[in-house]
Amino acid sequence: MFELRSSMNSRENYLRTVEMRFPEWIPCTIVINDATWHRYRERLEEIVARYPAVMGEYSRGIRSFDDFGVRVKGNIYRDEWGCVWHHAQDGLAGQVKFHPLEDWRDLREYKPPDPLRLKGPPQASTPPTETWEEARRRLKEDRRAGRLAYGYLPHGSLFQRIYYLRGFKNFLIDTVTRQERLSSLVSIVLEYNMRLIEWWIGNDVDVIGFGDDLGTQDRLTINPKVFRRVFIPAYTEMFKACKEAGVHVHFHSDGHIMEVAHDLVEAGVSVLNLQDIVNGLERIERELKGRVCIDLDIDRQRLLPFGTPEEIERHIEVSVSRLASRRGGLMLTAGIYPDVPLANIEALIQSMERHRDYRNVPE
Repeated sequence: MFELRSSMNSRENYLRTVEMRFPEWIPCTIVINDATWHRYRERLEEIVARYPAVMGEYSRGIRSFDDFGVRVKGNIYRDEWGCVWHHAQDGLAGQVKFHPLEDWRDLREYKPPDPLRLKGPPQASTPPTETWEEARRRLKEDRRAGRLAYGYLPHGSLFQRIYYLRGFKNFLIDTVTRQERLSSLVSIVLEYNMRLIEWWIGNDVDVIGFGDDLGTQDRLTINPKVFRRVFIPAYTEMFKACKEAGVHVHFHSDGHIMEVAHDLVEAGVSVLNLQDIVNGLERIERELKGRVCIDLDIDRQRLLPFGTPEEIERHIEVSVSRLASRRGGLMLTAGIYPDVPLANIEALIQSMERHRDYRNVPE
């Protein structure tokens, strides 16, 4: 066990990390997928309970290993936009199979949803996980307890929402031939998002999380020039509302996004959660270190499922040595899926715990 004695709470440490005001430790987030809990069950609980510094206090027996909500193999879920999600595997996000605006002519009769009429803050492919009143109580309790007050938009809140509505092939064609129509649909989604942003701001959050998977393995999904023309103005409007209210912007994207990383930072991103290997540690260091708080997403394609514990330890060590500064500006995030061996899960947690002390990082 590696103990870090702290003189500040987690909220202050997070904000100091984002604002590069000499935090004490690197914020580390490990998200364990429901399908992973289902596979490893009590054995995974034993690991999680051993590392409260990274995983938080955990009480054994508090969760069901077999409850996947709507994410059950074969299940179908229709979201508030009319997009129909099919689930191919227990515990994992589904795929949109019905796109309500596949034909542009349907836009004339289409009525966008009002997010505030939902039961609670919307999720990507599931019903809300908390009511509006529960979200208010959570924020108040987190602030009272010295924890970060965190708001969120559903993953796929803009870029991906457009192709959920249109279908991916249609969307790609639109980026070449119908950019004006595409921009009109972006405006509709933007209006929806702004209502959510205003609600979170009105409830005194510290940060709002946004997520859109923009990249493929080695490049942006669409031409970067088109992305800047069609999408950056909308992101800028959303992020500006946050910044003017003193709220930080956490933006997540899977895939290679370096061609537009600077654009996102200029649009107002405070914390950029991007993948390590596909974007390149060297390039991330060269182009982003010190300009934005980097929330480094640890490789889940090869390293976590197929690497050795020693490789995981070395990767965390190198990532911290390259990207951390005594001033702050680095977080570490990892998603754990059922293909990751238990030994690698423990190695990841141990490595994060071992290297998370900012006070050991050269200034």
